[in-house]
Amino acid sequence: MLAVGILAMSSSSILIRWAQDEGTPSLIIATYRLTIATCVLSIPIFQRHGRQEYAKMDRQTVIWVLLSGTLLGFHFVTWITSLSHITVMSSVVLVTTTPLWIGLASPLLLGEHIPRSMWRSLIVAMLGVSLIGLAGWKDTLSQAMAGDVLALLGAIFAAGYLIIGRKLRTTLSLLSYLWLVYGTAAAFLLIWSLVSHLSLVGYTLTATICMIILGIVPQLIGHSLANYAIRHLSATFVGITILGEPVGATVLAAWLLQETPHSPLQILGGAITLAAIASASLAERNRGSTTA
Repeated sequence: MLAVGILAMSSSSILIRWAQDEGTPSLIIATYRLTIATCVLSIPIFQRHGRQEYAKMDRQTVIWVLLSGTLLGFHFVTWITSLSHITVMSSVVLVTTTPLWIGLASPLLLGEHIPRSMWRSLIVAMLGVSLIGLAGWKDTLSQAMAGDVLALLGAIFAAGYLIIGRKLRTTLSLLSYLWLVYGTAAAFLLIWSLVSHLSLVGYTLTATICMIILGIVPQLIGHSLANYAIRHLSATFVGITILGEPVGATVLAAWLLQETPHSPLQILGGAITLAAIASASLAERNRGSTTA
């Protein structure tokens, strides 16, 4: 199931680039993505009387939800903006350094004990991601340092969002949590767009279709499955698995955007990343059987 989520998220950068090529501001793309996802989720939420669950939330939970949604909004704005400065491969590679930040923070914030095997997988995965970006690092550095910084900030914001999600999913059902967090992010981005005097309408049909698909496929399917997984698996493992997104995004970029890997080094990095994901999966399975 998590593999389906990774595949869905891999399409995100392609749809974003197509919308940007139509002249759509990055902030508007992020706003549409979260708003559409929230609207679609509103149907099952109100059918299931989700408001009853929200009425039981304490003040601390509300604060965590607001923080999580705000971090998610910042994640999409910074990462989507980076795609207008650097290649799909470079941007997705940098933004998926998320597990590094999760690995550093989750023992302190979540109290999770991370076994040595998971740390080894994390290190190997980061090595693979580094190799993917290394071939294009010189070009990226000279052309758009801002894009690199934005993508890395996106990774840090995503790490915070996933860690808080791990905490909140112990008290909220999946749909209730997602609707609150996506809705908070959407409201935050709508206000930001209005303050920035950006129009919410008037974009091309191609851009509009891309943004609608973004809200349904990468967001509802991709991110929702990741949030489902994080309730049952460790935050670090889910973060490592998300490293499969650069591989999928690279393949799609080569096919649809004619952005091919610069060298065999990037292909090697992809293979190493996938090997680390497989290793992390095995470690998580063994960990579960040990604690069962």
